[in-house]
Amino acid sequence: MSEKTAYQIIEELKEKVRDFPQLPGVYLMKNANEKIIYVGKAKSLRSRVRSYLNDSADHSPKTRFLVRNIRSIDTILTKTEVEAFLLEASLIKKHRPRYNIRLKDDKSYPYIRVSMADAFPRVYLARKVKKDGALYFGPYTSGSAVWGTIKFLNRTFLIRDCKDAFFATRKRPCMTHQIGRCKAPCVQLVAKEEYDEDIKQAIQFLRGRDKQIVRDLTKRMKDASVDERFEAAARFRDSIEAVRAVLERQAMVNDTSDLDQDVVGYFGDERGTLVETIHIRSGRVIGNKGHFLPLLDSNSVDEDVREWLVSYLNQYYDEALIPDELLLPTDLGREITDLIAAVFEERSGRKIRIRFPTDSNGHRLLEMANANAKEHFAGHVDKSEAKKRGLVEIQERLNLPSLPLRIECFDISTFQGAETVASQVVFEDGVPNKDQYRRYKIKTVIGTNDFESMREVLTRRFAHDELDVPDLVVIDGGKGQLGIAMEVFKEMNLTGMPVVGLAKARTDSDFKSSEVRTTEERFFLPGRQNPVLFKPGSEAFRILVGIRDEAHRFAITYHRRLRESTSLESELDQITGLGPIKKKALLARFQSVDAIRAADVSDIAAVKGFNLSSAEDLVQELAKERSGENSDDSAV
Repeated sequence: MSEKTAYQIIEELKEKVRDFPQLPGVYLMKNANEKIIYVGKAKSLRSRVRSYLNDSADHSPKTRFLVRNIRSIDTILTKTEVEAFLLEASLIKKHRPRYNIRLKDDKSYPYIRVSMADAFPRVYLARKVKKDGALYFGPYTSGSAVWGTIKFLNRTFLIRDCKDAFFATRKRPCMTHQIGRCKAPCVQLVAKEEYDEDIKQAIQFLRGRDKQIVRDLTKRMKDASVDERFEAAARFRDSIEAVRAVLERQAMVNDTSDLDQDVVGYFGDERGTLVETIHIRSGRVIGNKGHFLPLLDSNSVDEDVREWLVSYLNQYYDEALIPDELLLPTDLGREITDLIAAVFEERSGRKIRIRFPTDSNGHRLLEMANANAKEHFAGHVDKSEAKKRGLVEIQERLNLPSLPLRIECFDISTFQGAETVASQVVFEDGVPNKDQYRRYKIKTVIGTNDFESMREVLTRRFAHDELDVPDLVVIDGGKGQLGIAMEVFKEMNLTGMPVVGLAKARTDSDFKSSEVRTTEERFFLPGRQNPVLFKPGSEAFRILVGIRDEAHRFAITYHRRLRESTSLESELDQITGLGPIKKKALLARFQSVDAIRAADVSDIAAVKGFNLSSAEDLVQELAKERSGENSDDSAV
């Protein structure tokens, strides 16, 4: 593009911006392909957008790159600046623009849920916080940590761990009670008052009231000893020791605060910035999360911290994640701080305190966050640079025109000619981007024909020109599958699409009468007779084989799910009087027809839409069906 053409485009955009209102809203900048490349919010749309188009030495390299690619600008008006913030976050998540800060994490953090609405509450993992009367603790950044805590609470305070449907249908205590890990409230072997006390102490533990827990348990131990209930006293003693052991492993950073606090720190250089968020609940660190924000080029290191920090906060904190107090690594100024607080209040429905710490404890927490950010930055950069070396090797060995930053792999899965499916897996920068994964049901191919199935899925995928164009396409298969891919690309005028076929060569050898089987990964290129070989264990080899294995796993998982669902539904379709609503309820409760056959009548009766009579009828029908199956088998 000539300078004159670029100048004309900017002047046309300036002319359009003159008609923008001086009102709050969101602006969407698009490139020549009408793809959204940047989403921003503004208190005044005209003033904010005009600032991008004016020549200025103060523009960051990112802004100069952005302006160079803008071809059109759309706007969405909002009533307030707060609404603009809220809309911006949702649009960035939806469109994932090239020049915005984009968090790849889905933020589906695990919480510990205490079902207080139940007569006998239980403790379990939840991914969403709802206004349902339950108590939620978290967020935690490690699912294993949540399961470990739940297991500790159940064993220490003897809380039931069974699901509600199982709990409601019990007639006798289960194995968990028999091994001494539950008081069997399902069959009224424990008074509600005693169970409530156990739940109360579990909640105190989750709230960090460790001293109160130890005092209460000590009192209950002594009372049990005085009453000569020595087994109970021993259990309370063991609980005290377990609580103390767990508390010793948790980092206490403030033993006087009951607030939910988050501390944000960061560390970066010309390679990018890692933002570290530490979650503190009732004075104890329950987890931390790091996000690496890549920069556009080496000059972007001087980009204003406040710009990306505000965008990060707006995207990271959804309704469930917002703490009572947020400590920031830099002073954003009163106006911006108040605006973010108003946005968070709108999301959470409560007042939020946001500040740059000036007290000694706040400084200590910020130093801890920055130190974690520095350590995790080094680890991320080491892995990232290893991936980069692997991508460079792939480019060189496969003679690719550009670095394969986006790789797509396709795999076909079939079983006895039925339910043929395909998977599309995407690696970006050498790592999976699961948001971009796609599944396909093969529609036009009858029977087992992997070649034609691959033709269909590639045609359907590359008909979507709104999707990013891959730098490399990996086909799970040898020369035959590769030839199909080349035919599809030729038909769709994509003859320059880089593609490689990946297949295994198997060799057998006898060694002391036992068969030793080895495999060799081979990479086939169009027009080349001999395959390309990568050194096993190299980063390039791991990336290519890893995306093939991931595509295979993704396809097999989808295929298995469809097969199981079809099998279960087809068998249930044979049951007289079983409508779609009851069938759906059974599918939600049981995983297979065999599980239904093995279930107690009372378990089936507990399913929505059933009673004892209809459950008995279902069991009889299934028994008849099984008898018919056995008769047919024996005849064969």
